[in-house]
Amino acid sequence: MAYIMLGAAIALEVLGTSLLPSTQGFSRLTPTLFCLGAYASAFILLSRIVEHLPVGVVYATWSGMGIAAIMLIGATFMGEPLTLAKIAGAAMIIGGVVILNVAGVH
Repeated sequence: MAYIMLGAAIALEVLGTSLLPSTQGFSRLTPTLFCLGAYASAFILLSRIVEHLPVGVVYATWSGMGIAAIMLIGATFMGEPLTLAKIAGAAMIIGGVVILNVAGVH
């Protein structure tokens, strides 16, 4: 169940980050409220998840998967270039997350 909650926290963080450009520096109310609500919900879930899983593993997974997802969203929907360096960096981050999850939870 903790990993399902972690997936939801990652999705909420990615949603909040994806909404950042539409807030126009937090000057537009509706996107700002959705953005901040997504971030707040993600952190609330994280606070519950760390009761069941090590905080280092949780944070590495949350941030690593969030980085990879935002990179793909940026390339797919925001016209950001997807370079070999970005792909290699994301692969290393994901590899580190896998190692932490395999070695970090006992």
